[in-house]
Amino acid sequence: MRTILLRITWGAVWGKVWTIAVALLFFGVIIMIHEFGHFICAKLCGVRVNEFALGMGPAIFKRKKGDTQYAVRLFPIGGFVAMEGEDGQSDDARAFHRKPVWQKILIVVAGATMNLILGFILMILLLSTSTELIGTNTIKEFYPDAVSEQYGLQAGDRFVKIDGHRVWSEKDLSFLLSRSSDGVFDFTVERDGELVELDDVHFATEEYEGMTLIQYDFVIIGEPPTVWLVLKNAVTQSASIVRTVWLSLFDLVTGRYGMSVLSGPVGTMDIIADVTAQAASSGNLENLLTIMAFITINVGVANLLPLPALDGGRLLFLLIEAVRRKPVNPKYEGYVHAAGLALLMLLMVVVTFNDILRIARGG
Repeated sequence: MRTILLRITWGAVWGKVWTIAVALLFFGVIIMIHEFGHFICAKLCGVRVNEFALGMGPAIFKRKKGDTQYAVRLFPIGGFVAMEGEDGQSDDARAFHRKPVWQKILIVVAGATMNLILGFILMILLLSTSTELIGTNTIKEFYPDAVSEQYGLQAGDRFVKIDGHRVWSEKDLSFLLSRSSDGVFDFTVERDGELVELDDVHFATEEYEGMTLIQYDFVIIGEPPTVWLVLKNAVTQSASIVRTVWLSLFDLVTGRYGMSVLSGPVGTMDIIADVTAQAASSGNLENLLTIMAFITINVGVANLLPLPALDGGRLLFLLIEAVRRKPVNPKYEGYVHAAGLALLMLLMVVVTFNDILRIARGG
């Protein structure tokens, strides 16, 4: 009996180790794609790259080829591309700060662009390999006693706007409906070729762990996947994820959600590990591709936020340089980025602490 229990225990341990390793691999791919965008664009623009690193902290592997040192560092929570003259002055003609402002802008946005491209590719894989129909924005039918039908929605209605926000894809339906605190919405729908305004449409709600959940009382029309439909939905669903990130950040800033909903690298890898384990047991990669697409697009969008120490913060200074036709004093810009980095690290500590607590509580 003891031998059997030990085998079961070790099997569970190795299973968890395997899923964590896969989660680290996927997370590393997302970071590598981002940093590779900066790296290849810098090289194409003739900027000297001193180091291309995956991870942070002490180097556990490094190799120099040409002017660039390639390194893998201990903590798998990020990565960086260290360019000559990026944060200060340099006499090297290939220094970042000596390049035209348009080239510097391209280099800064290249990382996020690669993440968005990866997300788009993952959406194509997800949609093209799915055996199910691709959802639309059009109501097929209602469940019995549907509340929303009593307030004016009809079968055949195609959702155009929800509370003023355009509906681009099926993903918009679930996200925009989930943002309500009372289950009441203003819709713009297309009905028989005409736009119809429906105000104060009610849905039944239920309370769950302090949150108000909407009871979806209709079924949408699904269409069989074709090449055109897959490409079209890859674009619209990627755009929907981008807007989801922005609106979620807006909801966080305005107090709709608390800090406890934020998830950092630890929480993200735990989610990926759980989804990976489910995919391995069921053989269904759909959820894994979905979460990977969401995370890589999330990384791309978040990095373009105009905050110090992020790509968006550097982009903001470059746009100011383009308007002024001269750069901001590097000393002052360095102060801003240093302060932003300190605040970012503090936020990372808080978010990581929340992640650990959530995992420990089984949340």
